[in-house]
Order: sequence, then C-alpha cells, then structure tokens
Amino acid sequence: MNDGLAPSLDDFARMAETAFAGLPDGFRRMTGHVVFRIDDWPDDEVLDALEIEDPYDLTGLYQGVDLTRRSVLDPAPEASMIFLYRRPILDEWAARGDVSLPDLIAHVLVHEVGHHFGLSDEQIDAIEAE
Repeated sequence: MNDGLAPSLDDFARMAETAFAGLPDGFRRMTGHVVFRIDDWPDDEVLDALEIEDPYDLTGLYQGVDLTRRSVLDPAPEASMIFLYRRPILDEWAARGDVSLPDLIAHVLVHEVGHHFGLSDEQIDAIEAE
C-alpha cells in the first residue's frame, strides 16, 4: 500500500486474494469458480434494484446463481461474481476503528461467499454469532 494514501483498487484486490487464500482448502474448493471484482462504488442500477439510497450502505454483493439453485440440467450459468466496494469498506473501517482493513475485507468476502452457498443474511449473521 502507498503510505499516507488510501489503498488502491489493486491493493484491495491483493487483500481479497490473500483473504480467500487463507480460507480452509475445503471451503475454497466448495466455492468453485467465482470472479472477485473490486469497484470503488456500487453502480446506480444495483443500488436501485436493492432499494439502497446511500452507496456507503453496500460494502459487498454476490451476483449469480447460488449453489443451491444450480442443476446439472440447466444451461451453464454465467460466472458468479463477488463485488467488494472499496469506498464503503474504507468508510466502515475508518468509522469502526476496531478491526484491521484486511480483516474487514475478509469479513465482507466471506459474507458474500455465504450468499454464493445459498445462505441468507440472517443465516450468515447466525453463523457469525456462534
């Protein structure tokens, strides 16, 4: 990272890759092929579709057909994608002050992988609470 400057999109990508590589092997294998993408902000269409007014309220997004809804009889789905949004994550990190940036990126990444596995926000929150 650049000293004194906010981490770049590339810095975030490296932290996300490191976070994913640090997950247990079985978890990574079960994830299969997922494209990770780092953007500064969610686009307006995403915010509108999710009925989110403040772009700072969305730190990550899973886009694709989750594993519980796939069938070998279906046509090959487009690659699943996990978006991490740099500016909202940086804002949450600065506001919290109780977590490292790599740990927060890992948290958002794992949350979105949970959606890839077909888990709801409520189910992910319950798992995290345990």
